[in-house]
Amino acid sequence: MARRRLQGLRVLLTGASSGIGFCMAKQLTRAGAEVLVTARRKDRLDRLVLQTQNHPGKLTAIEGDLTSQAHRVRLAKWCEVHWHGLDVLVNNAGAGAIGPFEQADTDRLRKVMEIDFFAPAELTRICIPLLKLGTRPAILNIGSVLAHRAVPNKSEYCAAKFALRGWAESIRVELSPLGIEVLMVSPSTTRSEFFDALVDTRLDTQSRSLGSMSAERVAELALKALVRSKRDRVLSLGGNALVAMGRWFPNMTDRILAWTLKPRNNSK
Repeated sequence: MARRRLQGLRVLLTGASSGIGFCMAKQLTRAGAEVLVTARRKDRLDRLVLQTQNHPGKLTAIEGDLTSQAHRVRLAKWCEVHWHGLDVLVNNAGAGAIGPFEQADTDRLRKVMEIDFFAPAELTRICIPLLKLGTRPAILNIGSVLAHRAVPNKSEYCAAKFALRGWAESIRVELSPLGIEVLMVSPSTTRSEFFDALVDTRLDTQSRSLGSMSAERVAELALKALVRSKRDRVLSLGGNALVAMGRWFPNMTDRILAWTLKPRNNSK
């Protein structure tokens, strides 16, 4: 299959105020794409508009909460009025939470599922008629390695990303006859502000993980997957190793993950 050209693509990108989405928006406009971005923080979106104003592509920002149906409709309506269709929907917006499931408030699971699963699924539903009018249309979901192998103390986030991946596999088959591709990329830990805005999580909570990748690199790899129509790609070596261990040595992987929960003794 021929590679997809980014120049001239009409792209709706969520979660663009920081991290992966912020970097992806800049890379897309630098490549000549027309991009509609959305996020809740207007000041960050204004900064993004300024940083992309001299790029070959064009960026438009609409502030709003993606968990609101009215806002999702507003985004789709903008694409219909200004573009008369949509080429690529990037479901990037998301939130995480850290801590034992037993100790969490019941709202934490609902909030994470609302942001990480229900919002992108419902936005996609609204955008499918627009994607039918697009040129080589695609839905690119930004998932997580934790959609392939769950870890302790991130149960809500793992559940949401597993749901996203399962849903994506299903609609991939449903939308294939319409010519709409459904792609998913799964980064590991990304160096961004993601951990500064955790849902119902103590401010001093630390996330234990092996290695990390910059948001710029994740955005670059995600766009490469879009260009090459990679249906489901784990982006890091460490992530692939975790997935492989979980598949072939599940009991050993459980023991290793349980060991990571033990308190560290920092005394010398």
